Parts: sequence; C-alpha cells; structure tokens
Amino acid sequence: CSVSSINNKREGKMKKIKTCVTALISALLVFSPVAYADKWSDQFPHIKATGDIPGECSYESISKKDYSGKTLKINTHAVPVMGEPTALHAEQFAKLTGATVDVTHTPAGDLYSKAMVPFQAGQAPYDIVFGFSNFINDWKRYLAPVPKKYTEMRQMKDVTKSHIGVASWDGVMYQFPVDGDRHYLKYRKDVIDNPKYQKKYKADTGKELRVPRTWKEYGEIASYFNGWDWDGDGEPEYGSAEVMKKDDLMFAAFFSRSVAYSKNPRTPGGFFFDLETMKPLINNPGFVEALTDWVEATKYVPPGGINFGLGDEINSFGGGQTLFSFSWDDALIAAMQDDSPIKNKVAAAPLPGSDRVWNRKTNRWENQYNQAPYIVWGWAVGVAKKSKVQEMAFDYLCFFANDANHQADLAIGRFGVNPFKKSDFDPNIYIDTMGWDPDIAKSYTDTLLEMEEKSKNRVFPLRVPGVFEFTGAVAVGTSKALAGQLSPQEALDEVAKEWEAILNRVGKDNVRKAYAVGVAMED
Repeated sequence: CSVSSINNKREGKMKKIKTCVTALISALLVFSPVAYADKWSDQFPHIKATGDIPGECSYESISKKDYSGKTLKINTHAVPVMGEPTALHAEQFAKLTGATVDVTHTPAGDLYSKAMVPFQAGQAPYDIVFGFSNFINDWKRYLAPVPKKYTEMRQMKDVTKSHIGVASWDGVMYQFPVDGDRHYLKYRKDVIDNPKYQKKYKADTGKELRVPRTWKEYGEIASYFNGWDWDGDGEPEYGSAEVMKKDDLMFAAFFSRSVAYSKNPRTPGGFFFDLETMKPLINNPGFVEALTDWVEATKYVPPGGINFGLGDEINSFGGGQTLFSFSWDDALIAAMQDDSPIKNKVAAAPLPGSDRVWNRKTNRWENQYNQAPYIVWGWAVGVAKKSKVQEMAFDYLCFFANDANHQADLAIGRFGVNPFKKSDFDPNIYIDTMGWDPDIAKSYTDTLLEMEEKSKNRVFPLRVPGVFEFTGAVAVGTSKALAGQLSPQEALDEVAKEWEAILNRVGKDNVRKAYAVGVAMED
C-alpha cells in the first residue's frame, strides 16, 4: 500500500503520521439521531454522536500530553478490520499530543510472525503490536505488563471480568483491552416474529416458528426458509451464513456448534482436552454430533456458502441474504448500520443449545437441555517490553479505548470493535446514538450480558503452545466432512490423532500447564 504523511502545527507542536488510510479515515463520521457539539467533536467528527466523554484518557486529558519529538511505531491488521480504527486513532493522537505515529498494516496471517520473529531475536521494531488474544501465551514474555496506573483507571474498571481474563495470564494483564469477542445468534426479526410466516410455518410443519433453542431447531427453520424469496426483494434468500472456508477462522464456527453438546457443567476439567490425562476430547460423541449438524448445514447456506470466510458471512447476513448467522458481532453491526437495507429488522439471541449433552465421565448422553456461550478469541494488543516509549504507547491504547472513541467505533461494523465494557450493555447507547429500535437494542445487550456476566457454563478460546497447529487440524478435518470426503466420526478421529501428535511434539506438560489457565476461567 502507499504511505502518506501529514504534518500539522498547533500550539508550536509538529505532528506527523504515516498510514495507508489517512485520507480515508479523516472523513469518518458516525451518523446518528443525536449529535453533541463540543470543541473536540468539532475537530474530530468521529465522536460527533457523543462529543468528548470525561475520563482519564479522554480527548481533553490526552491533549495535555506533550510527546513532541517522540515516535510511536504500531503494527496492526490490514484495513479495515481493526486496521482502520488503529490508524484513525493514531491520527487523532498525533494531533492531540504532537507525537509522530507510524502505522504499519499487516495481513492477519502475518501478524504473529511480524512480532514474534524480532521478539525472539531480542528486537522490538514496533512499540505496539496488534494480534489475536490467543497469541498471549507465546507473546507474554515479550510484552510489558499493563501498569497499575492503567489497570486502576475507571475506564479499566468498566471492562467485563471475562475480558479482563482474556487479556491476562495468571492474574497479570499483558494485553490492553480494546475489543470484546464472543459468538452468538443473529436472526431476521421481521421473519421470525412475522405472524404470517408463523401461521404458514405452523401449517406446513406443525411446529412453532420462534428463535431456535437448539441446533436441531436451527437447522429445521433454516432449511424451511432456504432458497425462496421470503423478503419480497425479487431474489431468493437462504437459511444461514456461516464461516465454512478452510482457513484459520473455520475452527471457531465449529466450536460454537460444539459447546452445546460437549460443554457439560457437571464434568469440569476441560472442553478440548481432559486436563488430568490430556486426552483430546475432539472426537467424542458431542463433537461428532455437532459436526453431523454442520454437514447438514451445507444444504441451507447460499450458493458457494461452503467457501464462506468471515467477510462473506458478514456481507451475506448483513446484506439481507440469510435468515440466520452466528459468529462475531460484525454481521449484526453491519445489518444495523444506517445504510443497511435491513436496519432494525434483525435481532440477537444466545447460541442455540441442545436437548442432550455428552457426559465424558459416564460415557453417556444426558437427556437434558444444555447451552453454553463461546467467549471466542478476538483482537488484542500489547506494548513491547523493549519499547523505549512505553508510557506513550499505553496512553495511545488508553485513548484508543476511551468512551467516546469506543462508542463511535462500535457503530461501524467494518472496524471490528465489539463490546467489552460493562457500560456497553446499556441499550440506550444503541438507541440514542445509533438509532436502533429499542427491542433490538435490548435483545443485543441482554444476550451479551447473559454471556459475559451471568453464565456459569462457558468456553474460552484455546490458548496453549501449538494452538495454531491444533486449530489448523480442526479446520482440515472438519472441511473433509463438509465436503463429504469423510464421515463426521472419521474426520474427528483423524483430528484427534493429529492432536496427539502435536501434544508429543510440543510437550504434553507444556500444553497442560497453559491449558490449566483457561480451564480455571471456565470452571
């Protein structure tokens, strides 16, 4: 990409920022029913919806910092997801403080090595490194712990307990929270709550049309609404948009389908492995049942849906092509943007559950309802231990996540910034500043609140040595089942065998030690 530079003078300070998207992001504006004018929102239209919000890292507070003559180097993801807000807030930070901020944009597949290779060589070419939360086990020795000054700020006290846990290791915070991620159900409210379709579905199937409580019910409803024009736009719509492409995100979709069948609250001690023996659980009957459902799902996705990546899933559901979707927040946010044809026609709900759950202790099915949230891996960021501008780096991250920036970022689906603060569960944020229908806003915040603060049976992402090998094996195996090359049991037996080989290569005790941290969070 091309690199552009901006130099501005204000109060004798020289500001300079190099980024691939400066020209684009300087024009960003959150369009909303309410706009608040203050001296900061006049200068920075990104926060026009709220104006500056008082806090330790607000626009007013950060403007009192003087970083003239200092350079901050950031490596982040490509534009737009996370890369665009990184660059936007870098430009703002530079204007406020006089700092020089250099932003490098890197494809997702290279984020790990772009930081890890120089880390291992004893170098720190970047002061701030963006990546994924499941990098933490490998990166933590090279990152500066978040100073007490920041962890005790009001802004940090607002972060949910689960996302404090995701950003930390053994009680030490190494990643600065800027994003929150979980998987949940998105659905077309104008269809599921439509009396005409409820009557038709009842007449045709003998069952109630409702938000699905189980994955079996999800499949039945998605199949019924697959391949015909149920929204009257002259084009056929489909049942579900899902991440099925064999890449580094496919495994997360599979785990979302698996938790209901395999995360039994009466069998603590591991979801991916038995923590005591480190036996892989990936091929037990619960996971096999989930994969069996997923194979069926290939029949009710849009044409080409078996090759959908995350961007395809966002565009498909967010553009009105499907009845259901489940994964990160982005598809729902895209559907609720002002330029969306289906704004205020969608809603959120917990992931479907199951009418039975596998008990790995008794090796039997328990015939009772089970549901478990999946607090999935997401965007994370840390400050290099060898950075010579750590205070400036942490100030930037604190500014990135301040309340005004955060609320504005939440409203832009392509940014990839999702709720991680307790205050994000207030539906009025979405009603007043984003124009959401009150019932839809409440469905969204209630769903997140239940997952984050109330659920006692949930799964956190795998954060162990060899994590990419483990999840890569899941993608390879499940893709064979989706393509009809192997049965679900055969595919997962193959995955389990590969997991055993990975354990032997990486070291079973090394994996167990790291896995115990995640199990403690779940249990």
